[in-house]
Amino acid sequence: MSPAVPAGRTLAVAVTATALLATALGAHTATAAPAAVTDKVLVIGVDGAVLDRVKAANAPHLNGLMAQGLTARSTLYAGPMAATSSGPGWSTVATGVWPDKHGVKDNSFIGKNYTAHPDFLTRIENAKPALNTYAAADWEPITSTDQNGPIFSAKVDKRLSLKGDRDGYRGEDPKVAAAAATELRTQNPDAAFVYLGEIDAAGHSHGAASQQYLDAVARVDALVGQLLTAVRNRPTYGQENWKILVTTDHGHTSSGGHGGSSIAERGTFVIAKGAGIPAGSVRDDVKLADVAATALAQVGVAAPGIDGVALGAPDADPFDTVRPSLQARVDETGIPAGVKGFTRTPPAGWTVDNSRMGTGGVTEWAGWSFATDEFWTQAQRDQWRELNVRSRDVFAVADSDEWDDKTHTGTFDSTLVTPKWPVAGGSTRTLAFQSHYRHEAGQTAQVLVSYDGGTPTVVKTYTADAVARAESLALQVPSGATDIQVRFRYSGDNNWFWAVDNVRLS
Repeated sequence: MSPAVPAGRTLAVAVTATALLATALGAHTATAAPAAVTDKVLVIGVDGAVLDRVKAANAPHLNGLMAQGLTARSTLYAGPMAATSSGPGWSTVATGVWPDKHGVKDNSFIGKNYTAHPDFLTRIENAKPALNTYAAADWEPITSTDQNGPIFSAKVDKRLSLKGDRDGYRGEDPKVAAAAATELRTQNPDAAFVYLGEIDAAGHSHGAASQQYLDAVARVDALVGQLLTAVRNRPTYGQENWKILVTTDHGHTSSGGHGGSSIAERGTFVIAKGAGIPAGSVRDDVKLADVAATALAQVGVAAPGIDGVALGAPDADPFDTVRPSLQARVDETGIPAGVKGFTRTPPAGWTVDNSRMGTGGVTEWAGWSFATDEFWTQAQRDQWRELNVRSRDVFAVADSDEWDDKTHTGTFDSTLVTPKWPVAGGSTRTLAFQSHYRHEAGQTAQVLVSYDGGTPTVVKTYTADAVARAESLALQVPSGATDIQVRFRYSGDNNWFWAVDNVRLS
């Protein structure tokens, strides 16, 4: 799903039939210069949209994009990282980093740090000022310099800012769409962001389960259709390679509202269409921060250090391979019965050492388990499980807090063991992984390394909270060593938890 054109942004097309004929005949006449394909990207933001309700609505354009491209569900953070509200949501979409970096926790925008983490259009302007950028919205903080934002900075070549409200988005969204459609059809934007707010307003007024919400989705879908038609009607469309992304900033409860930690409020999605994206494809490893990363990759702009990953770089994490064997709840009661989201069977080559584990306890968490965010966070909300934003799809979990909720003997003491990886003696290797650790006195968490089956040595110990962290540990391989094995040992007794993901040796 990577951009079809490399960073140079031009691609020679097939030589003409005339040139082929001339070559075949041995002619030495000059051939016409090859045509070029220009990479462009359009991101459409639909506020407060619930994916299942979009699928249920009369929304041929959005459902058509899903049929023609990728659909990817994902979940957000919750407090204390940030509320499931528009300020943090659109800041994450725009910047490609999570709220612990961009600093926006709610709609007050207090603590925003767009200077260090600018929006993707501003990054494009900084890297390639010759490219044309455009942003249009009727929620003022997105584009207006008079509000708490702007999320998209004044460096963007052209910005449209209208004022919508709970009642006004139905009137303002068509103006935004009409202006953006004209821009897309008649001008030359290379990267654009267009926001439409009516769906969120309908959710607040009537709830996501209402017919009024479905009607709002249908109206916004028609506006999305205007934008897609404008792109297709460009005079130069045949020489352009467009990537279209549609996303939302948060979900909605059935009765209406968001901001809290329920799965309904945390639910988001990314829909994407373009070269290299298989029609009708579905992925579970895509996150909201990936929108900015994908937009930047499409126009050949590097963005080292952002949290997002371009859609062309799917996660190769072995934990994700256990998804087909995930099970529904056994002892847990807060997780809906239909959610298949855990297994205690590790992926091929990995093992779990439970020789020190107590007996009994909650079945789902009796030693290191493998789970999804949807499953694990619903085991017990508002205890920081929702903050595990840098893990993707399936991750490993050691949770002594949840295990303790059923009678047991002994304590939680489990070790996750990697396969043996080949190494060259005397080399330096880097152990990288995503870690989400909440600490309490009485528990221990250690990373241990062994070479050629020798005694494991501690290389990392956690003694304080380490929330949603990307870890990178330099390892000096002993002379003569030929393999390395890593262990993650967690012990506790009704303490907190440790989750790890995407463990790899560079």
